[in-house]
Formats: sequence, C-alpha cells, structure tokens
Amino acid sequence: MDMKWTDVLDIGIALSEAWPEVDPMTINFVDLRAKVMALPEFVDEPDRCGEKILEAIQAAWLDELD
Repeated sequence: MDMKWTDVLDIGIALSEAWPEVDPMTINFVDLRAKVMALPEFVDEPDRCGEKILEAIQAAWLDELD
C-alpha cells in the first residue's frame, strides 16, 4: 500500500517497525522527514510536508509504541 504524508497512522506504524531502536521523542523533524521518505511504501512529494504533519506523524509513532 502506497503512503502519502496524510497517512500519519500508517506512517507511524511503519516507522515503529522500520526503526524500533529510535525514540520518537528525541528525533528532530529533519531526521523524521528523512526516515518517512526512506520508507519503501512512501510515494508522496517531499515538499508537501510541513511541521504540523511531522508533529502528527511523531504522535502516531509514539502511540504505536504504547
């Protein structure tokens, strides 16, 4: 399934599976954005992402760990 920036829940799950050693509370947005774009299922344009989307992805990643 292809993912876009708005698929924050799916991205959060994929990040927790791809990088289980990374603490989402300590990752900066530059690195978070790079990790999202490195996901094999991610197909969206890099410039379609903003701080609010990255915050939502970070929150979804944290929820997935709980």
